[in-house]
Amino acid sequence: TSEQIEHLHRRFKQLSQDQLTIRKENFDSIPDLEFNPIRGKIVHAFFDKRNLRQESDGLAEEINFEDFLTIMSYFRPIEMNMDEEQLDRFRKEKLKFLFHMYDSDHDGKITLQEYRNVVVELLSGNPHLEKESARSIADGAMMEAASICVGQMMWQGIDIETKMHVRFLNVDTIAHCY
Repeated sequence: TSEQIEHLHRRFKQLSQDQLTIRKENFDSIPDLEFNPIRGKIVHAFFDKRNLRQESDGLAEEINFEDFLTIMSYFRPIEMNMDEEQLDRFRKEKLKFLFHMYDSDHDGKITLQEYRNVVVELLSGNPHLEKESARSIADGAMMEAASICVGQMMWQGIDIETKMHVRFLNVDTIAHCY
């Protein structure tokens, strides 16, 4: 809505310190992000050209208000009056955004190591959980995802343009899920 855009514009101006663009370091002033274990991934997502709906790969050095709105649109909730086509497009956009967030090397694949890194980051604030336990949790979740993929699509009804590869590197087993 125009009210939401106005609110986001005020927030953009605050973050940019009344400049025309925002740089990564401007996100340092957001208290809610300070203790978020995946803070780096969130900030990185704002500058990922794939999320900015640009064809090229890589990172933007800075973003303008239009880019900021593009990224913030991925966080908006589902609207009740969306038809099936709008809902499908909305879900695909969110899924691509999340995929790009976790595909840290931008190769179009989320490997077990990339997934492990995210799980370790998410669980890093828990002083009672060792790194090896986080790795086991990540491995177990990926194995479950792989078992779901066998014979069917993991994301039913969602066609991702980027092939989704899930790799498990357990001693003798390499399982691929496309």
